[in-house]
Amino acid sequence: MLLTITTTHRPATDLGFLLHKHPARLHSRPQTHGVAHVFFAEAGEARCTAVLFVEVDPVGLVRGRSGSGGSAGLMDQYVNDRPYAASSLLSAALSDAFRSALAGSCAERPELVGQAIALEFALPILPCRGGETLLRALFEPLGYQVEARLLPLDERFPGWGDSLYFSVVLRTTAVLAVALSHLYVLIPVLDNRKHYWIGEAEVHKLLGRGEPWLATHPQRDLIVQRYLKHRRQLTELAIERLIAAGEDAQDGDADEGGADASGAGDEAVVRGDAQEQGLERRLSLNELRLRSVCAVVERLGASSVIDLGCGEGRLLRHLLPLRQLSRVTGMDVSLRSLEIARERLRLDQLPDLLRDKLTLLHGSLVYRDERLAGHDVATLVEVVEHLDAARLGMFTRVVFEVARPRAVVVTTPNREYNVRFPSLRQGGLRHPDHRFEWSRAEFRAWAAGQAGRYGYSVTFEDIGEPDAELGAPTQMAIFERQRPGAH
Repeated sequence: MLLTITTTHRPATDLGFLLHKHPARLHSRPQTHGVAHVFFAEAGEARCTAVLFVEVDPVGLVRGRSGSGGSAGLMDQYVNDRPYAASSLLSAALSDAFRSALAGSCAERPELVGQAIALEFALPILPCRGGETLLRALFEPLGYQVEARLLPLDERFPGWGDSLYFSVVLRTTAVLAVALSHLYVLIPVLDNRKHYWIGEAEVHKLLGRGEPWLATHPQRDLIVQRYLKHRRQLTELAIERLIAAGEDAQDGDADEGGADASGAGDEAVVRGDAQEQGLERRLSLNELRLRSVCAVVERLGASSVIDLGCGEGRLLRHLLPLRQLSRVTGMDVSLRSLEIARERLRLDQLPDLLRDKLTLLHGSLVYRDERLAGHDVATLVEVVEHLDAARLGMFTRVVFEVARPRAVVVTTPNREYNVRFPSLRQGGLRHPDHRFEWSRAEFRAWAAGQAGRYGYSVTFEDIGEPDAELGAPTQMAIFERQRPGAH
């Protein structure tokens, strides 16, 4: 089982620093089913090639494994392609042998980590269950030039026909860590098999290795399904989280004003105040939303707040440290999202003062729930657009009649601004789960109607850099409950 990594970046020997491997040495690491060796086939100023060679122990592969029944199942344990065809075994060895490179770490030459360099990956035997069409559909959207040669079953007997294996060369100019993450995820996807049990931890691994490219890949769903061995519950969980990540990335693209997605603009290092200002200019739109909502909560002088549709706890993480808040509640309809919120907020490690003021509730925004009452402020950040139009009436009654906080803060996309997102087709919505998106006039009309019906006043604020013609990318309404007799 073989993978070669070649660069013509000058000096090409920088590859040794990036891989954390000295070109003059043989590097060997034991694997669960064999040994992984890394050595350099060539190492010069103009060209450098590192080789990952995995010796698979065929007996180790089946040791302790029960047969699947019948002679065919028993024979398949000992006569298979695992010792020579690229598979999840190669991905596991790649992750182990190049752990630091995958993590984007290079202690000796940190300036190399974010640099896009010319790369060529060769896989002499790569199973492609889906053929060359799928091979290209996976790698070409990521910027690769794909060279593929279909291998015959046996060159001595042409009449036997072709196999499902290809000899593949992939060429690109990219950050090495990102390119390695492509290989790590997509090799087992092409093979459509995995040598180990798949559990929920594998979802987190996929999301980590697939950041940031997987959320917007045109073959995202197929990649997730195959990577997770078609386990429906895990697949749905991964896709749900990738959809959310894709929306955040799209918002961030707009906020960055068309910055080069390759990251080439990050090469200049800016220090001091200039660096801080630059980072603030490049804050994602999602981060701006969260900060804007927190600022409103502080301005209102709230001592308690409930985040309705809290998801994975992004806003809660900003609200918890606010000293004026003695009670913070998050509610969501997804149990899995609440579990992730607990993990991200590290509830077990929080100081007692913070942990005691946080409550997480499982519930729906379209059913009466007395637990929602008694908060100064209710926040709904990018929530309303996920509701069916038929349920908006129930939702507003729950928020303004049942919960009835002193103030309600609602953010939602400005549909008019969508034309400023280059990757969004004309008339498209920012998130596949959005049921609608309002223009500024539609949002103001809806908000004014709710305010008048339930005894609130309403004001509006922009979030994000406003466009002179189209307004800001996100619009926010702040409802404040009127005192009896107030006009």
